[in-house]
Formats: sequence, structure tokens, C-alpha cells
Amino acid sequence: MKKNLKMVIILTFLLFLYTSICAISYAQTISTDIANSVFRLHVIANSDSEEDQALKYKVRDSLLTYMNSICENSSSKEEAISVVEKNKDIFEQIAINTIKEEGYSYPVTINIGNFEFPTKNYGDISLPAGYYDALRVEIGEAKGQNWWCVMFPPLCFVDISSGVVPEESKELMENSLSEEEFALVSEQSNNEIQFKFKLLEFFNNAGLITAKK
Repeated sequence: MKKNLKMVIILTFLLFLYTSICAISYAQTISTDIANSVFRLHVIANSDSEEDQALKYKVRDSLLTYMNSICENSSSKEEAISVVEKNKDIFEQIAINTIKEEGYSYPVTINIGNFEFPTKNYGDISLPAGYYDALRVEIGEAKGQNWWCVMFPPLCFVDISSGVVPEESKELMENSLSEEEFALVSEQSNNEIQFKFKLLEFFNNAGLITAKK
């Protein structure tokens, strides 16, 4: 009897171990594929004061206006990153000019790299927490609240009133992801999809998987 119980415990543990490995492998693959399909924008305010937060949004608006003019024809993440890299100095100067126009003298630091992001919703598109390639803009001491969006596919101009991402942006993302991966970021009303999305969040937040480069 004890021998049978021991065997049941061992088999149960092995099944749990196998299931965990499969789940982590699945989450790792999905997280990496999603991260590889988007290029994000990250603006960090000097502080959490009302004035610095308002300035952050002014800088954001100026950057988005320029970004939209140079990236509107980008058809891939790599193309969008290439365009931004070539115009990095201009992004920095636009931020500096906006800050000066608002009466401040904060320095600006701009980097293109792989950074950690929390789970974020963009209208009816949700991106799980993880590491993503992004253009990071730090204003002054960069100790204030962050502002995030997605430069490619362009999700920065979501219709806030309707909370719906433009179909063109969805198509770009859909073309970069598998059918299931796109469902994970766009079909949050589905219970099975919600569970899988929560699984991604859990493993990412626990540090068990990462798309960091």
C-alpha cells in the first residue's frame, strides 16, 4: 500500500513538473514572439509634480507628431526602428525644444534599447508584461511617472472615446503574430484567452520567463 502511495506521489510530481515545463515553454515562446513584433515609446517625467507631469504630456505630443510623420509608411518593426535610429537626434532636439518652450531647462536623455514594461492596455489591444524594444525618453531626473505607447504597429493614436485600435494597426500586428498570439492580445472577452494571458503575466512577473535581450 505504501509502495503504491509512493508511486502515486512520484507520478503526480512528475506530471506537475512536466506540465510546468510545458507551460513555461509556451509562455516563453508567446512572450518572445509578441515582444519581437512591437516597438514601443517610453516617456519618463522629471518628477510626479503636476507641472512635470503636464510637461511630460507636452513632450509626448511633440514626439508623437513627428513620429507619425516619419513612421507612417513603416511596414515592419525593424523598419520602424531603423527610421527612429536615423532620426534619434531629431527626437532629442524636439523634446528639448518643447521643454524650453514650456519654460523649463531639463536635459533629455534618449536611448533605443530593450526595457521592462508592465501589462498595458491600448484600447482593445493588451500587451503582457515583459521586455520590449523601445525608444526611451528621460526628462530631467526621470523620477516621475511613465507614459507608454506602441510606435509599431502604431497604437499611440487609439481613439480614447471608443477604446478601439484602428483596423490598419491591428492588421500590422496580426500579420506579425500567429493566430493564437494575436488572439491573446486582442480577445480578452474569451475565458480561455484570459487564462492564457494571466499565465503570461504570472510567469513574467515571477521572473520565470523573459524576452530580455
